[in-house]
Amino acid sequence: QVQLVESGGGLVQTGGSLRLSCAASGRPFGEYAMGWFRQAPGEEREFVATFRWRGSMTFYKDSVKGRFTISRDDATNTVFLQMNNLKPEDTAVYYCAVGWPAGTTRVTNPSEYMHWGQGTQVTVSS
Repeated sequence: QVQLVESGGGLVQTGGSLRLSCAASGRPFGEYAMGWFRQAPGEEREFVATFRWRGSMTFYKDSVKGRFTISRDDATNTVFLQMNNLKPEDTAVYYCAVGWPAGTTRVTNPSEYMHWGQGTQVTVSS
């Protein structure tokens, strides 16, 4: 059983930065993906960024490209999300997730992810 623990959320002004961390206990196996989704009030959960472990492929939501960077630490099985130049529309609860998407075209689909963290709030003030 994979358990995920997120940290690093908070309140920041527009243009500021935050770094989220997600530590996985119970190492996933196979060609899994580990990444981040977010959900704003009244909205559906949406893909932000993910890391497909085998092949080291990364994927980003278009609106965060150039501002967010996903990275990993293999020794601790941790994934990070460095968020720069934050905007009010980035405000949401951010969730870490692990899954086994059936192909690269499905890595952005939340239904492909089986394990989820508890979420961490990110608030960007204008």
